Amino acid sequence: MNEFLKFRNKYNNFIYDKYDISYDEENMIIKFFFSIEGLEEFTPSIKINKKYIKNKNINKNMLNYLVFHIGLIEMISYYKATCCTNIIINAGYVNADQIKWFKKILFNGLGEFLYKNNITVTEDELVNIICNGKEVNIDDPNYEGTGNLISIGGGKDSCVSLEILKNEKNNSAFIINAKTPSLECARIAGYSNDNIICVERILDRKIIDLNNRGFLNGHTPFSALVAFISYLCAYLNNKRYIVLSNESSANESTVIGTNINHQYSKSFEFENDFYEYTHKYFRLEIDYFSLLRGISEFQIGRIFSRFTKYHKVFKSCNLGSKEKEWKWCCNCSKCLFVYMILSPFLYKEDLVNIFGEDLYEREDLLDTFKEIIGETEVKPFDCVGTIEEAKYSVSLLIDKLDKDKLPFLLDYYYENYDLELDGSNILKYNEENNIPKEYEKLVKEVLDNER
Repeated sequence: MNEFLKFRNKYNNFIYDKYDISYDEENMIIKFFFSIEGLEEFTPSIKINKKYIKNKNINKNMLNYLVFHIGLIEMISYYKATCCTNIIINAGYVNADQIKWFKKILFNGLGEFLYKNNITVTEDELVNIICNGKEVNIDDPNYEGTGNLISIGGGKDSCVSLEILKNEKNNSAFIINAKTPSLECARIAGYSNDNIICVERILDRKIIDLNNRGFLNGHTPFSALVAFISYLCAYLNNKRYIVLSNESSANESTVIGTNINHQYSKSFEFENDFYEYTHKYFRLEIDYFSLLRGISEFQIGRIFSRFTKYHKVFKSCNLGSKEKEWKWCCNCSKCLFVYMILSPFLYKEDLVNIFGEDLYEREDLLDTFKEIIGETEVKPFDCVGTIEEAKYSVSLLIDKLDKDKLPFLLDYYYENYDLELDGSNILKYNEENNIPKEYEKLVKEVLDNER
């Protein structure tokens, strides 16, 4: 019997029992109470400084409803340890349509987790969701928001969004578990402590203990959690728009020929589902969208290459983010892809100044390079762009350089592939997006300046 069946047969029920909202002198403190019946209880939490709560007409039932929904996503990080057959919800109410919606998030958001753990199961088979909570009627929330809540991760994409929207009124930056690069990017863009909204998400360390004991572990849809937390913060701050920086490239599957996508909760499919769900069930005039959905990682890299003020501080490396000081590790697929996507515009001295070395000279990165350019059946399980973009970026750079003096990885590409210099598909604007027309105009103006 494999581990998946062993654990779910032994631990049948995952329970989302309740949540609690309290306040101390400085913070709103939200706690969630989960348990795997017969194994462990978990109490993760979220802290939001009260200075960020500017809505003077908060509807208590709406506040509870939004917090309850955050718990529905937060629980995935704990549910995955045993993949219980049943999720029992006592903390609030969801109807059959909502249950179907969350089962989709659970299945697709755990796609990489299921793949890496050799778990073969359908969406319907993965879990039963049983709701015992009582429905609460929410009066007309009487909400009128203005301005933007711009989600900042510290990478190049969110820096581009900050620049595109720099002249808009009533902007706030939004950061979960802020690290120095994220804060520095926001400050360089002109934000101060008054309009940088930082949320602290605190994991229950007992899940780490279960991971160390051999229970199931893997990737969860963190961006879906960001979506629900950002929606709460938009409501608390009277914001009209929640602005993400996910590009069209995030839609490409990680495992070629399947729907398994490391970036599922950054995809347009999730964005659209979330947009429709919130308009149907929250009924607030708050729109969630990605400002960069119409453009590719390549286009973002080209735009970002001009924003030199961010070059010394931005960071995208997930491995490096786990260190005390967030650095480019220069050993992972994310580092190599960012290097590749920027290389047609910044190679060589500028890139070496950012990363500390020329990653194209690294023979030990050949396997990672092959994954990024699509030589293997599976792309890296990381937030990297499309295979087509990777090949186009490399081809553009090689075309500029002396073919007799190419660094190792570029020489490998030149010896084994034809240069792909037609970028018409990559440079084409993707009309499938939820960008408000006035903001789409700003994005297209930036693109026009690049031609």
